[in-house]
Amino acid sequence: MGKKHVIQKSQEEIIKETDKIEAGFKKEARITSAPQAGTDGKVFISSSYNNTMITLTDFTGKALAWKSAGSVGFKGAKKGTAFASSKVGEMIAGIIIKLGIRRIHVYVKGIGPGRDSAIRALMAQGLNIAAIKDVTPIPHNGCRARKVRRV
Repeated sequence: MGKKHVIQKSQEEIIKETDKIEAGFKKEARITSAPQAGTDGKVFISSSYNNTMITLTDFTGKALAWKSAGSVGFKGAKKGTAFASSKVGEMIAGIIIKLGIRRIHVYVKGIGPGRDSAIRALMAQGLNIAAIKDVTPIPHNGCRARKVRRV
């Protein structure tokens, strides 16, 4: 196999990205109506075979930030890997720390390889995880059976 290629951003790109993130915080900081609004948040992890998407919301459900493996810089088949989802988890954890959210509830959906590594990345950043819940949709009785073949 060939060498691994890690995408490195230049200093200017990092500064632009942090400015964009901080500009978004100023707008969302005003929207606090729930009793736990400033301290609690929800993190939704959607993991498929092709990508991992993580959304951060306040406790009322209003989206504060979101990241995916594609937005972090992975392309093609690398987006669906556990390594990519851990990087997405680290990015969201940085945003959570900047927003000052103390406790999060994690909701995991999907069957991709990035489920566990995204949660581990959040835990490794020192976040206080209050609950982890699996909300993957499961069919109860399956699809309707085919009609009986008449010969």
